[in-house]
Amino acid sequence: MARLWAHKNKGVFVSATASITAGASGRYAIALFEIAKEANNLAAVEADLDALQAALSVSADLRDVARSPLLSREAQGKALRALTDKMGLGAEVSNTVALMSTKHRLFVLEDMIAQVKALAADDRGEVSAEITAAKALTEKQTGALAAALKKSVGKDVNVNVTVDKDIIGGLIVKVGSAMVDSSLRSKLNNLKNAMKEVG
Repeated sequence: MARLWAHKNKGVFVSATASITAGASGRYAIALFEIAKEANNLAAVEADLDALQAALSVSADLRDVARSPLLSREAQGKALRALTDKMGLGAEVSNTVALMSTKHRLFVLEDMIAQVKALAADDRGEVSAEITAAKALTEKQTGALAAALKKSVGKDVNVNVTVDKDIIGGLIVKVGSAMVDSSLRSKLNNLKNAMKEVG
């Protein structure tokens, strides 16, 4: 898996990676994207990432394993390797997940998935939208959201959904650098800040 790091500093895909390159998730995302492109295997890698994201979205236990700072690298790696093997994911994604576990970086796994998909969408000339929801969205809801965003931005939108039960309700939508936050937690925080300013 040493090859994963051979590509991270090429300086290509600048338009899509300007805000991605900072942080661990960005480095893994760019490396995985470039490897998939070079192997002409991007569609298969995206399909694997979609399947992995779906598993993370429906399983709180799996999300806890990936995010827990208390689990050892070995325990996280073993759990995620068992999952990727069971799902039959390809070498690119499986090896990336394994490397992330050895570096104790699985807590950025969902960010990495979203960023690879954003790079792939940019490569196809699409717009990528990162959606954070309080609970998993149905296929119908995701489709309706994509249609609404397409109408708003004027081009096809590739929607990536992650689940964060802590946002309480609503959605956090990021299209490019534009953030639209309709979550209840954000509104409560804004209200608290306003009250502090008045007091």
